[in-house]
Amino acid sequence: MTIQMFFQHLANAISLGSIYALIAIGYTMVYGILNLINFAHGDIFTFSMYFAFYAVTLFLFPWWAAFIFAIVLTTLLGATIERVAYRPLRKANAPKISALITAIGVSFFLQNFAIVVFGGRAKSFNPQLGVYPTQFAQVLTFGDVRIPLLTFIIIGVSILALFVLVWIVYRTKAGMAMRAVSKDVTAAKLMGINTDRTISQTFMLGSALAAVGGILWAMKYPQIYPYTGMIPGLKAFIAAVVGGIGSIPGAMLGGFILGVAEIMIVAFLPALAGYRDAIAYIILIVILLVKPNGLLGVEIGEKV
Repeated sequence: MTIQMFFQHLANAISLGSIYALIAIGYTMVYGILNLINFAHGDIFTFSMYFAFYAVTLFLFPWWAAFIFAIVLTTLLGATIERVAYRPLRKANAPKISALITAIGVSFFLQNFAIVVFGGRAKSFNPQLGVYPTQFAQVLTFGDVRIPLLTFIIIGVSILALFVLVWIVYRTKAGMAMRAVSKDVTAAKLMGINTDRTISQTFMLGSALAAVGGILWAMKYPQIYPYTGMIPGLKAFIAAVVGGIGSIPGAMLGGFILGVAEIMIVAFLPALAGYRDAIAYIILIVILLVKPNGLLGVEIGEKV
């Protein structure tokens, strides 16, 4: 492999890893507070693409307004799912398995709802339709290295979103409440924190990041259908486990590791191209064998 090809593949790997990181954070934030794997998170990711697509093609929004509209709607969708599906279980002190089954049920519901409402046929998230500017598709040349402008946009937007997340979690009262609830729900209640509102805000923040990731994914792979989020969502979950489920820095690290490994292993060993999806599972198995709590995870007792 030439040095030019190496940098091209590396840029693509980082862009893919940054999207995985955005989705993985949603999994890890919800788990950190509720000890719940929100299996509907990948479907929330899918809905953000549909919201953006129809905002442009049906309601004729400008692309930037459509993206903001999609992020807002996806954020509200996450809050609605928490309010309707998960909160009643918490109020009833339902066992953990009930919440897990509910998460799977919500995922199936969203997938089938998307088929009924949006149709099973794939939609083209194409700049020619005005979904985003055609200029984003141009290729930049650096000597012999040719990298699409979209790759830099994906990396830049992802890094900006991650910085905003870190600022919210570590520099705002809402973020302090999230961290307090993740440590001890009972103690947080005694300190006067509205845990229901904090949990809802956590779902909203995770869904907003999934929306950003979904829009970037649709721009990178311009075809959307009701099951679009299934594989990326699963890989993002693996990224969260690899980094340390419940750890935001771990989710970021796991996402980038997974993206870089997927692209670079196939780039160096083209014969393994057919096993690209298996790479994520191999990494997961190795991490669970070597460091079961993840790279940045810590061993904690179960919340009660």
